[in-house]
Amino acid sequence: RQFVCAKEGLKKRDFDLCEATLKVGFVVPTGVMHVSMDWNYGSRSVFSVEPSRQIKSNKNCVNYASVRHIQRRTFGRDAQNMLDYFKNLQAENPGFFYAIQLDDDDRMANVFWADARSRAAYGHFGDVVTLDSSYRVSQYKVLFAAFTGMNHHGEPILFGCALLLNDSEASFVWLLKTFLTAMGDCPPVSIVTDQDRAVKAAVDQILPKAQHCISKRHVLREGHDRLSRVCVTYPNFQTELYNCVNLTETIDDFESSWALIIHRYDLSNNDWLQTIYDARRQWVPVYFRNSFFAAVFPDQEVDCSFFDGHVNEHTTLAMLFRQYERVMEYWLDKEIEADFDTFANRPDLKTPSPMEKQVADLYTKKIFAKFQEELVETFVYTANRIGGDSLTSTYHVAKFEDDHKAYTVILSISDLRASCSCLMFEYSGILCRHILTVFTVTNVLTLPSYYILNRWTKNAKSVGISDELGADCAQESLASRYSTLCREAIRYALEGALTSETYYAAVTALREAGKKIDLVKKNVSNSAPPTSHAVSISNSEKKNFGADTPLLWPQQDEVASQFNLNDSARPVSDMNLIRMAPTSLREEVPSDNMVMLPCLKSMTWVMENKNSVPANRVAVINLKLQDYSTSPATESEVKFQLSRVTLEPMLRSMAYISEQLSTSANRVAVINLKACDQLCLLPPLSISLFPMWLQDTETITGESEVKFQVSRDTLGAMLRSMAYIREQLSVSVDQQAESLPKKQRK
Repeated sequence: RQFVCAKEGLKKRDFDLCEATLKVGFVVPTGVMHVSMDWNYGSRSVFSVEPSRQIKSNKNCVNYASVRHIQRRTFGRDAQNMLDYFKNLQAENPGFFYAIQLDDDDRMANVFWADARSRAAYGHFGDVVTLDSSYRVSQYKVLFAAFTGMNHHGEPILFGCALLLNDSEASFVWLLKTFLTAMGDCPPVSIVTDQDRAVKAAVDQILPKAQHCISKRHVLREGHDRLSRVCVTYPNFQTELYNCVNLTETIDDFESSWALIIHRYDLSNNDWLQTIYDARRQWVPVYFRNSFFAAVFPDQEVDCSFFDGHVNEHTTLAMLFRQYERVMEYWLDKEIEADFDTFANRPDLKTPSPMEKQVADLYTKKIFAKFQEELVETFVYTANRIGGDSLTSTYHVAKFEDDHKAYTVILSISDLRASCSCLMFEYSGILCRHILTVFTVTNVLTLPSYYILNRWTKNAKSVGISDELGADCAQESLASRYSTLCREAIRYALEGALTSETYYAAVTALREAGKKIDLVKKNVSNSAPPTSHAVSISNSEKKNFGADTPLLWPQQDEVASQFNLNDSARPVSDMNLIRMAPTSLREEVPSDNMVMLPCLKSMTWVMENKNSVPANRVAVINLKLQDYSTSPATESEVKFQLSRVTLEPMLRSMAYISEQLSTSANRVAVINLKACDQLCLLPPLSISLFPMWLQDTETITGESEVKFQVSRDTLGAMLRSMAYIREQLSVSVDQQAESLPKKQRK
């Protein structure tokens, strides 16, 4: 190809003409690229290129001066290598999560990944998250971002990593959405990020309720170069600036301290200091003390980097993943050492306070040291009650004979909840010396439980499944319950694999859990009585349906005689009678005096009103029965419809049948279905089968009845189908839409 100057084709005036050319040739099969350049300027002057001018000499030429040609960056061969790496990790550990975003050309653009340990750690310590996107790695200048936090030992812990080909707002929006998906859609309380507009816009959009803070390290990273002259001339300058930024407890203290430093060192004309001061509300800690940031120590920033010293601009992608594994192992070893030190060595007590002994048994060693420091300081403080009423008391807390810096503590008398003007507990989760002083003078000997954050305790990673989690997931779909159990199992597997002792403890617990699950399954199956039962739901029970345990299997003498339809006074008698439990069990080879019943050949179903709410959704079941008692054998069909409520007792009866058939392989069950066909009169929550058409005789009472026999294998397939139908009847419309492919949703 030949490239010419944009002025070559104009030729309006001689001095406008430029004959510079660039020829590029590719020699096949040697694969050598040949480039020749001819800079034939002579005495002509060089003029700036005007993009508006068009080349006229050749209509096939492309004006590269007027067309902005953007070369998209790609991962090249590393894209497939990364994909293979992620697939191998996921095959080894199902808890490994990764996501890939493609560009307009369907090439890998952005990548996120998090292993099972990181995802489990987020469940314990995901209240505060730092997004560090300050790295550029490899020859592609790829942006490497890491989601980190702080564990119960005050050490950094990794939640996930990402590689981004560009740092646009759209990329960070995708990244934050993917991160939340990997972490179970549980947003953090606070997030610390770099000083980047794209990141800030993405956080505002995806995490609107999270408290957003700019990293101090990112803001002050240029301080050494910008203020080198001052640091050399005045050795105390850095200490004073550090104290101003990190140790001030009120906004007024910070403002006055900052003004004093500027005046003392004559820095009023320093543009860099003025710039970071103008943005002080985005990064100075004192402006965030009313929000939780897990900032226990002022010299231990919450935004400490997980990969400091391990990743830089010279790190290739292959090296990056090796470093990733090494750094993960390094911090894991540090955490194990800290755990061992905490459990093996009891800290020394410095006071006779029962509160100190109480907390020593709960907190990790490092966090206890901070609490102990605050508790010891109470001996030099005094608290004087300055106001209050029957509900609260207000205290003036200050050092002995040093009243110029005092704090205000408000104590609730009934529940012993206290708040201090220093806001240390709100910011770090550790009680301050001022509240502890008030507790001392009010004779509070032990720390109330709500002041002990679980994230700072020794057993922060050993918390069981909460009651709320169990209650919520129990009502969800089969897939949701399965996903929740997998996440919890992976979390305990990670903890159990640490040592041989924890491994054997985990194996024993799993075996015990398996026995309990089998026992519960048997109890659920046995709840279906061995004979036909009538089921009724009274109007008061209908209101509480789904709460606690609904009365689905009443005794035979508890059949309701009437039902209040739609809260009206019109009684409807004998409408909720249903018999779906097995009526008999017999050997597969029938005796001479028994009638040969049809066998279940197949079962199909169609969902009706699938776009409506679950309460109005029904499944039309079609059973095909094969009757071998006639010659030739005949086939018949049975159709009926099931709602979400009516399906539950049928599943329980089938579970009971399955339990009975599991005792012997040579048995079949005879199922007797009775259903009422008065569709227009049935209340929404009545436990009945609604036949659309039954090829069988109709009874005098208006019920239809059909009998057929099933084997153990046939019933197993029928149970699996019914379980899937139950899930489809329960899933919401929004969940259905999310499960559809994008093209189908459109």
